[in-house]
Amino acid sequence: MPVISGASITFRYFNKFTALRSSNGFQSLILVKYKTTIPNIDYSANSRVAQSNWLITKLSKEGKISQVRALFNNLPDRDKDVITWTAVISGYIKSGLIDEARNLFDRVDSKKNVVTWTAMVSGYMRSNRILDAERLFKVMPVKNVVSWNTMVDGYVQNGMIDKALEMFHGMPERNVVSWNTMLTALVHCGRVEDAKALFDKMPKRDVISWTAMVAGLAKNGRVDEARSIFDMMPERNVVSWNAMITGYAQNMKLDEAFDLFEKMPERNLSSWNAMITGFIQNGELRRAEKLFDKMPCKNVVSWTTMITGYVQSEQSEEAFKIFSKMLEEEDGMKPNEGTFVSVLSACSDLADLIQGQQVHQKITKTVYQFSEIVVSALINMYSKCGELSNARRTFDDGLINQRDVVSWNGMIAAYAHHGCGGEAISLFKKMSVLGFKSNDATYVALLSACSHSGMVEEGLRYFNELVRNKSIQVKEDHYACLVDLCGRAGKLKEAFEFIMRLGTKPSVSVWEALLAGCHVHGDVNLGKLVAKKILDAEPENASTYLLLSNIYASRGKWRDAAKVRLKMKDKGLKKQPGCSWIEIENKVHVFVVGAKSHSHANLIYPLLHELHAKMRKAGSISNYDYLEDEDFLAV
Repeated sequence: MPVISGASITFRYFNKFTALRSSNGFQSLILVKYKTTIPNIDYSANSRVAQSNWLITKLSKEGKISQVRALFNNLPDRDKDVITWTAVISGYIKSGLIDEARNLFDRVDSKKNVVTWTAMVSGYMRSNRILDAERLFKVMPVKNVVSWNTMVDGYVQNGMIDKALEMFHGMPERNVVSWNTMLTALVHCGRVEDAKALFDKMPKRDVISWTAMVAGLAKNGRVDEARSIFDMMPERNVVSWNAMITGYAQNMKLDEAFDLFEKMPERNLSSWNAMITGFIQNGELRRAEKLFDKMPCKNVVSWTTMITGYVQSEQSEEAFKIFSKMLEEEDGMKPNEGTFVSVLSACSDLADLIQGQQVHQKITKTVYQFSEIVVSALINMYSKCGELSNARRTFDDGLINQRDVVSWNGMIAAYAHHGCGGEAISLFKKMSVLGFKSNDATYVALLSACSHSGMVEEGLRYFNELVRNKSIQVKEDHYACLVDLCGRAGKLKEAFEFIMRLGTKPSVSVWEALLAGCHVHGDVNLGKLVAKKILDAEPENASTYLLLSNIYASRGKWRDAAKVRLKMKDKGLKKQPGCSWIEIENKVHVFVVGAKSHSHANLIYPLLHELHAKMRKAGSISNYDYLEDEDFLAV
């Protein structure tokens, strides 16, 4: 262990950049910086002090802060130097014990230097205690460029870009890290012109500077400018190539992306994953499959990307096959949070309770059992599989302080899905009492619950509450829920007048909600008007033609119904065939409208005809509910 005379200490700052995954599966093009502080060389004059400092640093990294403090307390004062104090204070900060760190920092016998002060400022920033960080920074006896960078980066991480820019401009000196931090922040929040101006002023650029600019331009749709910057780069690394490839993919230029991928001098896992993700997000699942099969090695991101691609393409059975292959990998590939969420989504799509329960069992053996996103996916899965009690049990199993708004929304949505409006409202009230802040998704679930339960007055009250809540933006989904609520209750005129009073152009989903209400109540005139609104926006919307035809039929207007069907046929439009399935003795039997290939069709048809006849006799269906009996009876 090297020992150098003198009590001063230097710390090595690693400026690391990592790509964040966005919710839609793409890797974010914005490079996000974070810093860790670890001792480089211990300059303690005394070898005994250096040895104890090494042990304190090791224990701090392992999170054993109580052992760190016990060791520190037992050391005589002569064996504590500025490195010792800084290591212990940093250990508390790393463990999230910022107040304990400050108590030690403020002791009259504490030994501090610029590194200790900077560590304390950084701790406050990471804890979102901006005012404390500002006060401490203001009274720092000595500041270096790292201290200033810490403040700039702290503002950035807390979304205070203008404050960061103000601090940046006030710096007495800057290094390339200072410039890169500010440059990355500006492109991240979409201020591309400001970033470009800053880039042009940089006295010295490194590969990170160039890559951040490429990524920022591409992310904001300026992919040709990004390519120009990429071509001018004096040096490129694999991250630069990945950024350009992802930029092309995000801007639907797959051929250019793949051409660049083929030309890469070297590829890493992120390169392969970026290209596969690009194919999937642009609907090229088969090309993604081929590239996935060619990968020299795969990680959990590779597997999860493919699973997600199959789920998004409504091929949930294929998603399960990939998941099973992943688990069979020789190196023991372990699913991550995203994997479990995607697989549970596949279970929900298939209403496959047995598979969902098996996935749940695997989750209980991992740290992801406490993930709010995973818990919400479990709630959704049980709800879609008809197991509302299991959904509630999953929700209740989590401690209240471990829940977040996503879990609450998931459970309210589950009640909405099953038409349990009273339970949804009760849970919403409990959520508010416990101090959880609702968001736009909460109100979508709540309004949907009221609609599906026929609770018109309650739904109107909560919609008005939403409008008065200025912290939540009213969106198209909320309007559609309100129109659906009125439509189900027969308040079609009120729903139409509400739509016409909207300040913005109504979306198709809003009109569709009203058309569904016209279908339920057989309002031909309004239904015809609403259908025209939808078809003006989406001329190939087959469901609209079908609903309009059924509205005519419900009033005995068979000639008009036939005309709509004929027009639909002339346009070559077809209704998506209905599909259902049932699992018996671990075998899934699939039934599709119009298909008669099932091995037991000769036994099923007579029974189905008998049931159909009984339903007609009981009045469960009317003669106009199904214009083509064969479609209804087909297996």
